Amino acid sequence: MSAAGEGSSERVCYSSQTVEEFQKQQLYTRGDCGNMRFAKRKRLTLADGEDSQLSAQFINPFIHELRLTALQKVKIAVMTVTLFPVRLLFAAFMMLLAWPFAFVATVGCSEDAVEPLSWWRWLVDLALKAIMRAMWFSGGFHWVRVKGRPALPSEAPILTLAPHSSYFDAIPVTRTMASIVMKAESRNVPVWGTLIKFIRPVFVSRSDQDSRRKTVEEIKRRAFSAGEWPQMMVFPEGTCTNRSCLIAFKPGAFIPGVPVQPVVLRYPNEMDTISWTWQGPGAFKILWLTLCQLHNSIEIEYLPTYTPSEEEKRDPALFASNVRCIMAKALQLPTTDYSFEDCRLAMAKGPLCLPSHTCLLEFSRLVRRLGLNGRVTDQFLHEESSRARKLCGHKLSLEAFAEYVNLPITEALQDIFALFEEHDQMDVREYVIALSVVCRPVRYLETIQLAFRMFEAEEDGAIVEDELAVILKTALGVADLTVCDVFRAIDTGDKGKITFGMYVKT
Repeated sequence: MSAAGEGSSERVCYSSQTVEEFQKQQLYTRGDCGNMRFAKRKRLTLADGEDSQLSAQFINPFIHELRLTALQKVKIAVMTVTLFPVRLLFAAFMMLLAWPFAFVATVGCSEDAVEPLSWWRWLVDLALKAIMRAMWFSGGFHWVRVKGRPALPSEAPILTLAPHSSYFDAIPVTRTMASIVMKAESRNVPVWGTLIKFIRPVFVSRSDQDSRRKTVEEIKRRAFSAGEWPQMMVFPEGTCTNRSCLIAFKPGAFIPGVPVQPVVLRYPNEMDTISWTWQGPGAFKILWLTLCQLHNSIEIEYLPTYTPSEEEKRDPALFASNVRCIMAKALQLPTTDYSFEDCRLAMAKGPLCLPSHTCLLEFSRLVRRLGLNGRVTDQFLHEESSRARKLCGHKLSLEAFAEYVNLPITEALQDIFALFEEHDQMDVREYVIALSVVCRPVRYLETIQLAFRMFEAEEDGAIVEDELAVILKTALGVADLTVCDVFRAIDTGDKGKITFGMYVKT
């Protein structure tokens, strides 16, 4: 992301006539990340803990690209008018059939207290499992292959499932009727909300600022109930991925410090119609394509119960990391420290959406690893931009950069420096721009305004074409970029410089 990268990526000169066209087209180079140390390979960790330098371009776990062959399209077209409507109607019928059972079982029940398992609730539980199994069967999941032994609630109060890739991951939930963590809004969805209430989930409210703490406390309360509450099924990744790797686990399920049973999910199908990521086929398209398959395979493997050590009980992040390594080894997948927060960054909507190969995901991971994200506020960014402006483009060495951010020279700090380094020096203004993007992903215009303030000349508050290229290149996290046509579209007076006001008005 340095100003004059010497990477081998292809240069692109925008041909749009206005900035608006440029923003809509989202044109950028698809090469490597400039002078990054990780230019052509991303660092992932194998299950055995060793670094794996993947020579191929890293696959963004939050994107699912589904490409169909001509034959597959023909098959889907035939199934759409034959098998799909039958399966959809039968699945809907099964949902409606399950509703009265769940409704009767939940009438008058408290969400805060567990009730004794009466014979009639046992019958309802059995009936709902049978109905749900029939629904999945009608959807093409004719056989559910199960490996390993499910642990009893007294042995492992919490089950951790990964990778989380789709709403079809509800299959193991409906097989066991285990409790899960759900959005509070789900309880108000007709039919579905009643079915959800039956498994007594932990509801999370996005409008409640204290929701995270309450969720963790509720998980702890149930985990220490000595088997009175149903087992908790938790997807510690916190979001759906394309199953190319295991992303960072959230610590919520590991804070209680109780034994957990890792459960891995596999969908060994010829065509992946299952993955439902933030960028890719939508919910209905995934449902349509899956129901158009003659058969859909799923494997559920229960791994041995993992009992945390005293050190892991004190450090939930270590506990989560070690469990993730065991699951990754069973899946033969790499792990990466990308998280749900990176997903929000990658999928943020705006005039300049980040490309799938952006270096800012790597930067975000490193910022989080160093704990820099916790201190970033609007005031902090304003102060940092003022400090960077006073340097007047003077570039810093690694030692000077460490002193600038008041951190010791560690591997993570060296990696951040390498993202912006050119000839063993970096322009700290690029670091501030990138920090603003990853910490305020939806506030694109404020980031651009902050960048203009750092680069603009004192006499007229303007920047030149090369400086605009640096700003946009850094904001996108791409290697090389020329903006000649965009700059000309803004610089209508052909003065060779533009201001932020001109940029916004164009």
